[in-house]
Amino acid sequence: MAVERAVLLIADIGGYTRFMKVHRINLSHAQYVVAQLLEAVIDAAEPRFKLAKLEGDAAFFYALANKGDHDLTALGEQVAAIRQRFLRRRRELEIDRMCSCDGCVQASQLTLKFVSHVGEVAFQKVKKLTELAGVDVIFVHRLLKNGVPITEYVLMSEPVHERLAPAVQQVARESSEELEGLGAMRTYYVDLNDIATIEPDTRTSSAPRKLVAWAKMCLRSVPYLIGRREPCEGFRNMDAVTGGAALVPAK
Repeated sequence: MAVERAVLLIADIGGYTRFMKVHRINLSHAQYVVAQLLEAVIDAAEPRFKLAKLEGDAAFFYALANKGDHDLTALGEQVAAIRQRFLRRRRELEIDRMCSCDGCVQASQLTLKFVSHVGEVAFQKVKKLTELAGVDVIFVHRLLKNGVPITEYVLMSEPVHERLAPAVQQVARESSEELEGLGAMRTYYVDLNDIATIEPDTRTSSAPRKLVAWAKMCLRSVPYLIGRREPCEGFRNMDAVTGGAALVPAK
C-alpha cells in the first residue's frame, strides 16, 4: 500500500430545502440536477486534481503534493475556476428548465462549498479504482460538518492555509472546529465571493434547446423513476429533505 503526501479537496453541493415533496419525480430530477453540476465540477477540477470518489452530492479530489506542496499556492485559483463552472452549469439548468417539480425549480438555489486539507494518504488499488485511506482522509471529511456561518466557502486546515497564495491568505478568517474523534482544530475559511465573484450571465434559451434538455433529463431519470435505482441515495445534504421518509408516487 503506497503512502504519499497529497492535497485533499471535497466539493459539496447543497441547497435543496426541507420543503421538497418526497416523491420519485422530484428526487429523480434532483438526482439528475446534482449529477449535471458534479460533472461541471469534475471537469473544472481536472487535470490538476484527480477524482478519488463520488460521494453522493459531493466529489472527493486529491493532488499529489510531495514537491513542496506547490499545488496549494494555486488552490484559490482552482477553487474559483470550479465555482465559476458550477455557476455556469447551474444557470444553464435554470434557463433550459421546462419542469415545475421541486427538484427542478430549486436547482437555481443550489450552492457549493469546499473543504481542504493536506497530509499523508495511503493509496490502495481495488480493481480499476484507487481507494484513499488514513487519518488525513478522515480529517478532511470531518471538516464537512462545521460551524462556518456562511453558505458558500472553502474551509481549510492550518497546513493548507500556511501554503496559500498571499492574496487568499489575506481574506481568510480564522476559526476553530471540534472534529469528532480528533478534537479541537484551528481552521480557516474563505468566502467564495471574495475569490470567485458571480459574473453577470445574460444567456437565454430557446424552445429547441429546452426540448433537448428536457429529453436528456427524462432519459437519464428513467432508472430512478421506474425504481431500478434509488434517487439521491447517499446524498448527505438531502437528509433534512427526505427525513428517512419512504418515496411515494407523484400525484
